[in-house]
Amino acid sequence: MASWKRLIRFVDADGTEHFGEPQIDSDTELTQKLSAGTLEAVIFTGSGQNPVAATQNTGKRVAVKSISDLLRVDDVPIIKCIGLNYIKHIKEGGRSPPPYPSVFIKPNDSIAGHSEDVPIPKVAQDGTVDYEGELAIVIGKTGKNIPKESALDHIAGYTVCNDVSARAWQRDPSKAGGVPQWCFSKGFDKFAPVGPMLVSPAVVGAASDLQLTTLVNGEVRQDESTSDLLFGVPEIVAFVSQGSTLKAGTVILTGTPSGVGMGFKPEPKYLNDGDVVEVRIAQLGAIKNKMVFE
Repeated sequence: MASWKRLIRFVDADGTEHFGEPQIDSDTELTQKLSAGTLEAVIFTGSGQNPVAATQNTGKRVAVKSISDLLRVDDVPIIKCIGLNYIKHIKEGGRSPPPYPSVFIKPNDSIAGHSEDVPIPKVAQDGTVDYEGELAIVIGKTGKNIPKESALDHIAGYTVCNDVSARAWQRDPSKAGGVPQWCFSKGFDKFAPVGPMLVSPAVVGAASDLQLTTLVNGEVRQDESTSDLLFGVPEIVAFVSQGSTLKAGTVILTGTPSGVGMGFKPEPKYLNDGDVVEVRIAQLGAIKNKMVFE
């Protein structure tokens, strides 16, 4: 596995794109130093252009001109997602805790950049588009039947994600049928914007007590610690790898806390055209994306 603690994809002063470790001590320094023009990074290389392959420390330190999107569609084999995994969110939806992690998938075309607009297709423009701020795991080493005790050895790092959802296609019987379905309703192109930085388990361990905050147009909607997770990171990696190969680059979304738009009473607070959703996770950074109805 890589020896970096944090990883970004960036452009240097000569216009060349690299992977590298930003020379910072906290996530807040990333944007502060970039804005001030003082951000530097040590270049990492690897066997390909995928960030999880960037394991070779060149020792070369250069100035960062701009930060690119870290994960791109071709970097991610698949997105595996866990639903109903924050205890307060389960109560918010009037559900009972599942006995095992509830798994669904999003295709890799759902990947979007940390500041990229999220296009809402016409089929989902029914007034029920929702946000779900989530902790994302990025697998760094391919594995299958991974024991819980060695789960962190297979993780390249963590980042921030928004699991954008079209609730009517997920839950409305007139569209979803008698059984809620998650894959179509959450799997549209760019419905999973992810953060600009990967943070290693060497920094945050199993990410078991990080504050997650989601804002819509500046209004705080979600504000919860990952300590509220029903199934933690090691349990999730072990469970979803049973009989299934987790390829390097796979993204695993770990669920969302209470405060989603669907959960507000008496009226849900769904997303409208032009709304800006920001998700922040302590030590991991932030994403900020505008919803654009196509």
